[in-house]
Amino acid sequence: MTHVIRRATADDAGRLARLAAVTFPLACPPGSTAADIAAHLAATLSEDHFRAYLADPEITILVIDADGELRGYSLLAARPARDPDVAGALSIMPSTELSKCYVHPDHHGLGAAAELMHASVVEAAGAGARGLWLGVNELNARAIRFYEKSGFRKVGTKSFKLGSTVEHDFVMERPVTQ
Repeated sequence: MTHVIRRATADDAGRLARLAAVTFPLACPPGSTAADIAAHLAATLSEDHFRAYLADPEITILVIDADGELRGYSLLAARPARDPDVAGALSIMPSTELSKCYVHPDHHGLGAAAELMHASVVEAAGAGARGLWLGVNELNARAIRFYEKSGFRKVGTKSFKLGSTVEHDFVMERPVTQ
């Protein structure tokens, strides 16, 4: 199987929503309810939401396209942090948010996530960012290890609303050049 990493287009919105329905639950804390996950998917990761993201000039979505099937995606938001806890924690400006970075479980362990991360860093740098930041649930040890291996370090904390539950995230940051 071959794959390419490319910018998403409006034609990808439905496939992105289906991929998000598979990948987002993998990043949720173990105690997350199906109702909270479903509420989050409906509120932020539906096909209509992806269409809006793709139309937003401040957002870039990169996809792993494996023989016509989407197997991963990242969503980069090139705008100032809106959360005051995040804004106060960041030290590398201007900074782009790596809002989403997910790989289909069939592609875990194959280097696809590292390739997607590299492409995301290059994309952020090419758009003028000096830093890249993200929020990751404090209980998601696998993701935290991956982000640390990818050059991120913990710089703060923030809250994250998952359906009816408030979760706690680490804010992690890295320079885009190393």
